[in-house]
Amino acid sequence: MVIHVGRHPKARAIRSGFTLVELLVVIAILATLVALLLPAVQAARESARRSTCVSHLQQLRLSLTSFHDALGQYPPARIEYRRGDDPSRVCGGEQPTWFAYVLPFLEESAVAGRWRMLEPYSSHDAAVRLAAPGVFACPTRGLNEPSKSGHDRLEYVRNVDLPCGCGGPMGYGPIGASAHYAANHGDLAPGYDDASELFFWGGRGTGILISVRARCAGVWPVEPVGLHDRVRQRQVADGLSKTALVGEMHTPVSEIGIVPDNGPMYDGQLLPSSARLGGPQMPLAKGPEDPAAPWLFNKHSHYGFGSWHPGVTNFVYADGSVHSLSNDTDPTTLGLVCNRHDGGVLPPVRRPATPEK
Repeated sequence: MVIHVGRHPKARAIRSGFTLVELLVVIAILATLVALLLPAVQAARESARRSTCVSHLQQLRLSLTSFHDALGQYPPARIEYRRGDDPSRVCGGEQPTWFAYVLPFLEESAVAGRWRMLEPYSSHDAAVRLAAPGVFACPTRGLNEPSKSGHDRLEYVRNVDLPCGCGGPMGYGPIGASAHYAANHGDLAPGYDDASELFFWGGRGTGILISVRARCAGVWPVEPVGLHDRVRQRQVADGLSKTALVGEMHTPVSEIGIVPDNGPMYDGQLLPSSARLGGPQMPLAKGPEDPAAPWLFNKHSHYGFGSWHPGVTNFVYADGSVHSLSNDTDPTTLGLVCNRHDGGVLPPVRRPATPEK
């Protein structure tokens, strides 16, 4: 008799692999795990970016202190004359900003050697204007962007009305790299609604890196031959450990690389491109899309500090310490940090008219 050995016709087949339902369950579990882990990964990445931002601010402070040690003064935020001065003293206003002054102290001698500090920004080659060492950028925001020009696109032109009568359409100048950091120019104590008392005239800033007047020479039109106003460490009466030197620049998403809010950082014509203020009426912005961020003169005049980090804005003080100020910091306290010699008491500041947005 022949015996056939094999599977019984009714025997259950042995399964291999997943059923569709099981596969969907596994995918759902993996998706849940990714959703749980993603915030932690993003937080870790932001922490690393913020640490790099702090390092950049410390490097900027070191370069500014080295400049001070070498020349006995801080570099100017920019050169700007003062309304009402004798005509023989009225010169400058288009020269490079503090970003160009610190290049030699950031081991950027090759680029630094191509800047002519007492000649107009616009007279320099595009390669010089677009040079942007990584230390000028906050990694949370990304790389330094080139500014945009109205010569190419009219939507990059902004109309700004200043009390001095020196506003109008802006954004037609030569392009250059834009910055993520800004000098501390002070607060609004000198004035902002009187043409002769504006905070941005030479020598009127209450911060450390301020607009300064030039020494002029020649026959009209006179030309800058040196610096007149100076800020030295001993003039920081409130103390180096209590006064901001450089902070993060508030830049709305819609204004990246656009004059005047985020124009060429080396161009001294417009203050907001390289320096900012803080204090009453100039609080910290709560982010790049903060609808309540302060407009000083009209809807295209951002003069405040702010960052792209969640909840905080980083500042380096003149002693080298870095402080992450909450974006909810009281504006009066912020003013004490920005004013180098207020003695802890701020004068009353009039509220500007709220512009139409």
